[in-house]
Amino acid sequence: MTRTYDLVHRTTYTYPQEVTDSYGRTTTTPRDVPGQAVLHAHVEVDPAPADTATHVDYYGNRTTYYGVTTPHTRLVVTARSTIEVSRPRPEPTALPDVAWDDTARSVASGDQAAAAAPEILVALREMVLPSAHVAFVDAVRTWAAPTFTPGRPLGEVVVELCHRIRHELTYRTGSTTVHTTQAQLLAQGAGVCQDFAHLMIAALRVHGVPARYVSGYLETQPPPGRAKLRGADASHAWVSVWLPGAGWVDADPTNDQLVDDRYVVLGWGRDYHDVPPLRGVIFTEGSGSRLTVQVDLVPAGSPAFT
Repeated sequence: MTRTYDLVHRTTYTYPQEVTDSYGRTTTTPRDVPGQAVLHAHVEVDPAPADTATHVDYYGNRTTYYGVTTPHTRLVVTARSTIEVSRPRPEPTALPDVAWDDTARSVASGDQAAAAAPEILVALREMVLPSAHVAFVDAVRTWAAPTFTPGRPLGEVVVELCHRIRHELTYRTGSTTVHTTQAQLLAQGAGVCQDFAHLMIAALRVHGVPARYVSGYLETQPPPGRAKLRGADASHAWVSVWLPGAGWVDADPTNDQLVDDRYVVLGWGRDYHDVPPLRGVIFTEGSGSRLTVQVDLVPAGSPAFT
């Protein structure tokens, strides 16, 4: 099955005092990957930037730089895309029967026949290391230990980690920040998709299994009998795990499922730090700002979101 989506991701900053200059980089243009093709994409910045450029980063993510030098008290960055997705959901029972500990050993030893081609092996080794938002701590080891029994197929490990996160932790908006650690998440028992992805990545990496953070979107449906509220979608985060014989397999611990054609991949990296939607600096005499984010993911041909 193929789905075609129209996507809008709009970020609005409102400042209490005039900003003279604003420089930023946005990662809000989806990737072209197997099972996903970007048919159209562009980024609009208001006020109009004096300078702008596109760039593909180290991980292959598509980014847009802008420099606004017109004084302003409001900055709006809007990314519009049309994406065709034909990604079937893998059947867990059809995943290769490869043990997680064999995978870890093959990556650590450089056994390319069992792990990957030489150029891929370099990337895999990076994805077993700690990173800015993924720590190797005793709390994660203890929590993950019951799932990582010796010789267990990695596909089963991935499915069980998703299931445990979904059912052992509570999704609670506003319960964490970007700086919340895995130990803090486990202690309080509540978080959001970003936290759940980081926890699953930490559990896999601490056992030597390559895992990366994926940023993107998930199509949502309104309750029965209600119209979809436009602009009320949100960015989403999940995990991609290296499974020999299958490659990178995407799994969503927030929703306890493997990823299918309802998901749009934006980008990936070691963790959230590598793929924030927007980062930058401003020059102003004031302090503080108000941030508003609107995301709209709908079937292509729907009335335009303005």
